[in-house]
Amino acid sequence: MSHGQEAGPAPRARLSPRKRQRISRGVQYAVFAAVVVAVALAADWKAVVENFADLDVAKEAFPELITIALKNTVIYTLSAYVVGFVLGLVVALMRLSSIAVYRGVALAYIEVFRGLPALVVFLIFGFGLPVAFPGMKFPFDQYGTVAVALGLVASAYMAETFRAGIQAVPRGQMEAARSLGMSHTRAMVSIIIPQALRIVIPPLTNELILLFKDSSLVFVLGVTSLTTELSKFGGDLATEYADSTPLVLAGAAYLVITLPLGYVVRRLEAKQQKAR
Repeated sequence: MSHGQEAGPAPRARLSPRKRQRISRGVQYAVFAAVVVAVALAADWKAVVENFADLDVAKEAFPELITIALKNTVIYTLSAYVVGFVLGLVVALMRLSSIAVYRGVALAYIEVFRGLPALVVFLIFGFGLPVAFPGMKFPFDQYGTVAVALGLVASAYMAETFRAGIQAVPRGQMEAARSLGMSHTRAMVSIIIPQALRIVIPPLTNELILLFKDSSLVFVLGVTSLTTELSKFGGDLATEYADSTPLVLAGAAYLVITLPLGYVVRRLEAKQQKAR
């Protein structure tokens, strides 16, 4: 450097990407903690306990919450799932058929029942069909009506899941089965569908979770004390006691079922990712 020439400003030290990420994460944690503290300070905890955790009201919900409401919710859900599983697989095979009429019928079925709200389907099967077809009655009364109505809605979604699973099986599997002398039907039943089911287990389990929540729509059919489900049971009790504790209990009962299922879905998805 020549005599009298001033030195320029020293370059600023730049933060490493890891340090910037650490600072950003620390700021986010601080903001989150501040929000939690603000909500905690703003809440009227005495009112929260009285309206959402009243032990006296909670006692009134048992044992009917478990022996009737939860039991019915499980029955509605599982019966609809069985109907949806069987119909969904049939519709998926029709969708993949080489016969144009089958493909058209399957596509129309899927579009209709995916497009209609489940509530509308319940109303149609609960009140519309008995008017159109006098004397028509589903097996097991309301349980049968729910199984069919909710199962039809579920089957439309399951059909697309099955179709995606079947198409994900390598085409060589079918070609190998046919080269061994198997018919197309036997190869589909023995080779393709079992592999497809392993692929679609996570989304099918997720559909079961959705059905548990959709079973709350049963109330539109009119339920009795013996056919009520969790949401209706909790809502009626909450209205009777002017307290939200029964709703909290009903929500907790749903979570007892759905949280383990959600965990299963995540494990299955992780297992499939490792297998790829």
